[in-house]
Amino acid sequence: MSGLIRHLSDTVGGLTGRRPRWRMDGKVVVVTGAGSGIGRELAREAARRGARLALTDIDVDGLAETVTLARGDGADEVHSQRLDVTEQAAVAEYAGLVAEHFGEVNLVINNAGIAFTGRVEESGYKDIARVMDVDYWGVVHGTKEFLPHLIASGDGHLANVSSIFSFLSVPTQNSYNAAKAAVQQFTESLRMEMIAAGRPVDVSCVHPGGIKTAVARNATAAEGLDSADFAAVFDEKFARTEASTAARVILDGVERRRARILVGPDAYVIDALVRLFPSAYQRGTVLVSRRFGVI
Repeated sequence: MSGLIRHLSDTVGGLTGRRPRWRMDGKVVVVTGAGSGIGRELAREAARRGARLALTDIDVDGLAETVTLARGDGADEVHSQRLDVTEQAAVAEYAGLVAEHFGEVNLVINNAGIAFTGRVEESGYKDIARVMDVDYWGVVHGTKEFLPHLIASGDGHLANVSSIFSFLSVPTQNSYNAAKAAVQQFTESLRMEMIAAGRPVDVSCVHPGGIKTAVARNATAAEGLDSADFAAVFDEKFARTEASTAARVILDGVERRRARILVGPDAYVIDALVRLFPSAYQRGTVLVSRRFGVI
């Protein structure tokens, strides 16, 4: 048994511990959902690290502001375009355009996401499908269409943004929980496939905790519910990490080639909590949700 453990340890070490740090300077970095929040700060932080940027969002005004900020942060080359990540054909066209414009693609961060508040009984199929389309299928589209370019780069990296809600579910966020859990499993499976095939692409799954962004405030809600209630509690009680801090943590994790990037002290606490109490945490979450009036 001890021999098997040593063999596994040596194997894991060979896969994860003996490679140089991935450097961002001069690399082509693609960020979806770059018009605000974590996406904007990822663009700005990548600019400070010397990256060339390809930025997208469905919000053209927010995207334009990010471009201005990124250039002020030192980005010499910024390409921006409105993109709806739910449209596979549009993402495919965009991936080809970026590769042609820059000559290569080195890092893709699939960050675009939305939220929806509603109990399962009251949520419409279209509402649930919309969250899945953006939060899960948007990641799938960005992954599949850019993956050939990342492989061709010879030293590519893919980072898909999931959430702490991929392993800790909360009431009224069922579609968001499901989409982010799907992102986690999809991303981890892809990482193993890249390792098994010897592909030159690192893959990271990002799990932000409570980040100070507008995602909760911009969420839609089922009929008869007010998403502002959940947003107010989230912003006041749980959103403790600045988006700029989150961006630094994420890009540090990418440069260190980490498979799993937890963002914020609460992400580490919640990860440990769910591991220790995989079923019992659910009753505790219900009690907390009732206390704050979100269910």
